[in-house]
Formats: sequence, structure tokens, C-alpha cells
Amino acid sequence: MTESTIISNTANLEKYLKLDQKGSIIAEYVWIDGSNGLRSKCKTLKKKVTDVKELPEWNFDGSSTGQAPGHNSDVYLRPVAIYPDPFRLGDNILVMCETWMSDGKPNAYNFRHDAAVIMEAHKDYEFWFGLEQEYTLLDFYGWPYGWPKNGFPAPQGPYYCGVGTGKVFCRDIVEAHYKACLYANINISGTNAEVMPAQWEYQVGPCTGINLGDELWMSRFLLHRVAEEFGAKVTFAPKPIPGDWNGAGLHTNVSTKDMREEGGMKHIEAAMEKLATRQKEHMSVYGEDNQLRMTGKHETASYDKFTWGVANRGASVRVNRACAEEGKGYFEDRRPASNADPYQITGIIVETLCGKVEGADMVKKAVEQEAIPADKP
Repeated sequence: MTESTIISNTANLEKYLKLDQKGSIIAEYVWIDGSNGLRSKCKTLKKKVTDVKELPEWNFDGSSTGQAPGHNSDVYLRPVAIYPDPFRLGDNILVMCETWMSDGKPNAYNFRHDAAVIMEAHKDYEFWFGLEQEYTLLDFYGWPYGWPKNGFPAPQGPYYCGVGTGKVFCRDIVEAHYKACLYANINISGTNAEVMPAQWEYQVGPCTGINLGDELWMSRFLLHRVAEEFGAKVTFAPKPIPGDWNGAGLHTNVSTKDMREEGGMKHIEAAMEKLATRQKEHMSVYGEDNQLRMTGKHETASYDKFTWGVANRGASVRVNRACAEEGKGYFEDRRPASNADPYQITGIIVETLCGKVEGADMVKKAVEQEAIPADKP
């Protein structure tokens, strides 16, 4: 897409945004599909919505999203969170939804349900989460933006938090996404260029409990929508370019009330002991193709071995040096891949540290969804 086309499209968009909606509200329902991607469709409402409970349930064709078989294709959307729409503005909203089946059970890809059950049972621990979402921007043909056609840029070094032409690419997309998140009340706390050129990171949090997953997923939706306006593609692949290039992760910062208070370090150390016992289970829900990223190189740990350390970016879990010196704070789980589901990540962490809850099992649900008899589009 050329610069003149983008300018023209932007002008047209601004024109349509000014049109009077005659009192109607557009609610865009957003959900997670059977390929860990996002889908959405819009509904017209006749009045302003201020509470998610005011929104009706809706449905869609699950056989076209990999979430249901053709002979029983109706999947229901249950609104769980609303956000101001940064594209349509006004009273229009974006709606994060859970997916449910007609028999009253959550869809096989509805990981939010189990995570919410676990977090509600252990709410007295007062979990805070902050996730660092890395991603790579691609051109229309799938090559990283700004890279030479059929070639490679100079080795990594000048790109991380870089400034200037040839060091960073697509900053306009990053800035637009940042402001869209702020407008939508997403708790985005920062952004920066990453180690590989055309790779970026933004951070969401701290958020309490299930809210982190809701906000992270909606921030991904906003990123795709913003990039769409610029003719760019977003990939959350954990190793988008093979070879001597950094992968992309979803580093997960975690703390409980006890960890944040005086003497919190002993609770962090106790958490490390528990995490060490479930390495395989965690890796099973920490993102597809994560083994391509977690090679022990490029600031990663080994895929099949748990380690932790203070200020060690080559460990599975890093404890910030300032936290270690102060004796309280949080830990950073560096294992999750950039394409991992934040509901699965936060859900299994709470499950591992606090115990399983009847009616919820993060690992079991991940295994079950692989066997769903869906008609893949």
C-alpha cells in the first residue's frame, strides 16, 4: 500500500466517522477462534451501553472458525468485557466474548472459563499480572517490514529501543496502536522496539486476575485492526525468522499479595519450587512452536528444563535484581511464547501455585481442544 493510498483511506475514514448514527450504537463482538486467532462481527444497538450485563448473547457459525462441527455449528457469544471503540469513537464499543455451546458447556477453545474459575477460587491471593507482548510486523508477502527483498539486514545490535531510519520500522503503526489502547481503556504501560528489526513489544498490566487476559486479547485485536489500515500484517510466531535472530515471547510478570509485602522473597522462592514440578504441563500451554524459540540461545532457557535466577535472562524464570535486594516484589516467567493464550498462561500459573479447582483444568482443556471434530475452513 502506497503512502498516497494510506492518506486517501485515512481521509475517507475520518469522513465516515463524522456521520450521525441517529442514536444507534455499534457493538463489535470479538472472540477467539479455533486457531488461536481473532474474529469479530458487529451488532446495532438502540441505546448507549454502560454495563456488559446489558448486552445480549449472540451466535456464529463455529464450523467456519474451527470451533464446531457442521452438524452442530451454532456457537454462542457471551459478552464479558466492554471497551470504548477507538475506530468508530462516540458511544460505540468493542465487546470481548466467551464462546459457549448449545448444551450449556463452554466451547473447547474457551480457556477463559477455566481460568476464571481458578482465579475466583484463589482470589484471596490477590494476583497481579503484567504481560510483555512481542510481535513482528510483516509486509503483504510475509517478509519483515523494512528488510531487503530476498535478503537480510545487518546483524542484531542497533535495533533494540533504536531510533532512526534503518534501525526501526513501522513506528507509525506502533504509535497508532498505543493510542488506540489508551483510548479503549486498555492498561498498556509502555512499548519499545525489540532486538530483531521490525519486531516490537508492548506491555499490558499490572492487571488483577482474569482482567489481564481480557485486556491482552483486546489489545491484540486492536493491533491487527491498526495494522490493517496500513496494509501490514502482524505475526505472533515465536520464531518468525530461523537462524541468528531473536524469537518473540510473552514474558509474564506475576505477584501475589504475600510476594509484594515484607518478606515476600520467601514466597517467590516457594513459587519457584512449585513451578519446577510442572515444567512439562506449563510448556504444553505456553504457545505453539515454542521449542523453536526456546533453544537456550537468544535470551531463552531450555525448552525441557526449569531454571530460575536473579537478573538472568537465560533462565526460565527471572527475578528482578531490585526485587531480590528489596526482598519482595514479583517474578518474570520468560517461557511463554508470543502466540500463547494469556488465559492459559495466567490460569495455569495460579493453578500451579495455589492448587487445582474442581471444574477447571488448564492442561486437560488444552488437550481436549486438539480433538474437536470441527470442519476446518
